[in-house]
Amino acid sequence: MNQPALTEDDLHHRLWMELQRATNDRHHDWRTPVLASTGLDGFPQARTVVLRSAERAQAKLTFFTDSRSPKVAELQTQARASLVFWSKRLGWQLRVSVLATVMTEGAAVEAAWQRVSQLPAAGDYLSTAPPGAPCTPEEVGVCPQHNLCIVSAQVLSMDWLALAKEGHRRARVSADSVAWCVP
Repeated sequence: MNQPALTEDDLHHRLWMELQRATNDRHHDWRTPVLASTGLDGFPQARTVVLRSAERAQAKLTFFTDSRSPKVAELQTQARASLVFWSKRLGWQLRVSVLATVMTEGAAVEAAWQRVSQLPAAGDYLSTAPPGAPCTPEEVGVCPQHNLCIVSAQVLSMDWLALAKEGHRRARVSADSVAWCVP
């Protein structure tokens, strides 16, 4: 597809627009990025998460997880992580370097739980066993209290790559600048 040239302002706007759209559109390719973190054993760990919010003004991305998940301990030990988004429709890859903060309690967590508690996914945060624990279906009970937590990812920089048959384009994007790069 022939893509028009993007200015720096256009690129900033489009990236955040697509990220924000992904939080509301279940079918948007960027709704489920891959989170890459450093495991407690020092090895890279990567898993898919669901993007819940994208706030351009604060340069912040948010997702939920179970507070007992291995990724929580990893991010509390090493807050530096990356999110990788791919959109076949756009032909865009976006790698985002972040500093993650885990919130396990407070008003924001309870507000998120109130929304999630009405959904079938609520059971994911009420299991007596932590994520990844071996079990049989009969062994999994229901906790009286949820284990939902919020991971707030402060965006440090983005690496955008657009793949197109007319030629690939790449840029490193920070809060106040765009540096065009060789693809």
